Amino acid sequence: MLYELINSLPHFPGAGLMQFISFRAIVAAVIALLVNIFFGEYFIDLLKRKHISETQRDEKIDPFNVAKKGVPTMGGIVIIVSILVPCLLMGKLTNIYMLLMLATTLILGAIGFADDYIKTFLKRKDGLNGWVKIGGQVALGLLIGLTLRYSPLCTMNESVTTRVENGIEYVEKTPEVKSTRTTIPFVKNHNCNYADLFQWLGSDNMYRAGWIFFVILTIIVVAAVSNGANLNDGMDGMCAGNSAIIGVALIVLAYVSGSTIWADYFDVMYIPGSEELVVFLASFVGALIGFLWWNGFPAQIFMGDTGSLTIGGIIGVSAIIIHKELLIPILCGVFLMESISVILQTQVYKFYKARGQHVRVWKRAPLHDHFRTSMEQVLTNDPTCLVHFQGSKNLHHETKIVLRFCIVTLILAAFTILTLKIR
Repeated sequence: MLYELINSLPHFPGAGLMQFISFRAIVAAVIALLVNIFFGEYFIDLLKRKHISETQRDEKIDPFNVAKKGVPTMGGIVIIVSILVPCLLMGKLTNIYMLLMLATTLILGAIGFADDYIKTFLKRKDGLNGWVKIGGQVALGLLIGLTLRYSPLCTMNESVTTRVENGIEYVEKTPEVKSTRTTIPFVKNHNCNYADLFQWLGSDNMYRAGWIFFVILTIIVVAAVSNGANLNDGMDGMCAGNSAIIGVALIVLAYVSGSTIWADYFDVMYIPGSEELVVFLASFVGALIGFLWWNGFPAQIFMGDTGSLTIGGIIGVSAIIIHKELLIPILCGVFLMESISVILQTQVYKFYKARGQHVRVWKRAPLHDHFRTSMEQVLTNDPTCLVHFQGSKNLHHETKIVLRFCIVTLILAAFTILTLKIR
């Protein structure tokens, strides 16, 4: 709104600055951070007065006896507000990608809020029905995938070349098209086309099949990353810290995709309009850093599913829009590791339980809980249990675990950006 207002007043002091993505992104990040810090304090006080707090936390997990019950939850509302405010002020609200990101924030925020509401107010530990939650994620994936398929505003230039002659910059682009091309790591030409996987269907059907595959992949990415972020949200500052680092990497990727110069330099697709994602993602990172003001150890508020599902969805949809979804397993390696640890733990336990044995892969899942759980704790609850990976007997405080997970994410984020040049 502020962007549109100032744009309509060309003689307004500083109006020219609004044309620079970098300026709007920095201002958006600062606004998001400040909104979170100041609104967060009010929101925490409100939740305490209304006794809206964590009731399901198992204090036996933590060997250092850090009390978690009674800490206000549903802090994801603060994150969402902190994202929306700067986007509405500094964002270009006519941009299709900005609208898709705002829709993603609101839809997954609503799903997460419903889950938190059921857990907190209705005292139902399992929260929202799992199929309803998955159904919402599938619906969002369909919305994103079909919009990218059918909206005339969502196009790309598969290659772009820039050169400077006599001080004048010339840009040569391939025609704007709708394409199922995506960036892949470690490959010389960088791009692959999903439609090429279906050449056996003939030239008329391969592109239809490619788009169907793209939409299905969009659904999978949205569901996988949002659930991965949800599993990662188990320690003070864990999900917010990891996601902020991932958000910075996505800012770099979005900026590259929305710039003819950088798209040419890195030999990736140029996606007109995707530079507006930089403003949104800057708000996203600012909101997460601001949330750490309250969520850092010892946490004064938890984000709940309202925050974690929204965060994961934003990351997944951002990657899909700029056609960098195949970089997600690297960039979100920590989320992937957490998800795999839960799947392995659950399946192995069920397999052996059917045979009358109690076997676990880790002491506890998700993986971050493994590092603060002792064998004594496991055997107290299940004396006959066998754990394959017991690890060191030295347990770690959650602050050290969070810091190390964030360092791993930082390395993965840097490596993700480097893949643009490693081929």
